[in-house]
Amino acid sequence: MATTASPAVDSVATTQEAGKARILILEDEKPIREIIARILAKGGYGSVAASDAAEARAVIQQQSFELVLADINLPGESGLSFARWVQRKYPDTALMMVTGVGDIDIAEDALNQGIYGYITKPFNPTDLLIRISGALKRREQEIASRTKSEDMKGEICRKTEELAQFSTRLKKAMDGIIHAMALAIESRDPYTAGHQQRVGELATAIAAKMGLENERIEALRMAGIVHDLGKISVPAEILSKPTRLSAPEYELIKTHSETGYKILKEIDFEWPIAEIVYQHHERIDGSGYPLGLKGEGLLLEAKIIAVADVVEAMASHRPYRPALGIDMSLAELAKNRGRLYDADVVDACLILFRVDGYDLPEAL
Repeated sequence: MATTASPAVDSVATTQEAGKARILILEDEKPIREIIARILAKGGYGSVAASDAAEARAVIQQQSFELVLADINLPGESGLSFARWVQRKYPDTALMMVTGVGDIDIAEDALNQGIYGYITKPFNPTDLLIRISGALKRREQEIASRTKSEDMKGEICRKTEELAQFSTRLKKAMDGIIHAMALAIESRDPYTAGHQQRVGELATAIAAKMGLENERIEALRMAGIVHDLGKISVPAEILSKPTRLSAPEYELIKTHSETGYKILKEIDFEWPIAEIVYQHHERIDGSGYPLGLKGEGLLLEAKIIAVADVVEAMASHRPYRPALGIDMSLAELAKNRGRLYDADVVDACLILFRVDGYDLPEAL
């Protein structure tokens, strides 16, 4: 193909074969530029030649080339410096260096920096065409590889976004199920309406004060909201009885931890919600129920729910007694710190109320 001559850039008339590459020649010696251009033309390549890096920059910014063939030693900016600029600006352009015998070490170093190859002056025309063909094939492979990699990254990003959206929908659905469960029990026990929600809120505040990670705090929020789910199996007249429970009635109430566990264990939560609910009436000295677990045998989350449950229950009104108030609730914690209730959990709870000014949240 023909190019228009300019004062700075050689015009090299070539017939470019269909599918053949277009090559920029950067060489300061005009006879060598012309020899290279003729060899390229015989190989079916189109070419434009420039005598220095400044000219080559102007050309490549106006036209696209599959390959740049640059002499290492040039007046002004070196061919290697120009090649590095091309690598940054035009990563899809292949680069080959032309070098004298004394510059072979430089050319070898250039190979380690992404240059496709080099040819030493004086060069054999056939060898030049073979090396150019090899460089162009490598270029095609690298472009194909990058394209595939970018396509894969794009697909991964799309799948990740789809997964994130699905996870959000799933979380909303799970929240809906959890709140529906809470409403189911509270509809049978109006005196404790909001109790589970408030326990969940206080438990998350304690966990945050203790520095627990977000995943465990979220687990506590959910466990708090359904910790009394098992009361759904307890007769409503016992739940709302205005006088103290009898021993048999109290034993029936105590089954709610295990009942809640049996219901929740069938749900595939990300966290041990069922186990937390199972253990929320256990005490660290082993005096709790239903299993009499103690100390290290208890989940930290269950210890936190236990403290939040006691505080909310004592501070709130119950059918058989008026609210005892937050001060009495905190006194109970302080009195049994390290015996019934985990010391670290109690400390965090006391700091929340006495230092941070925390208030029990209102029922939703």
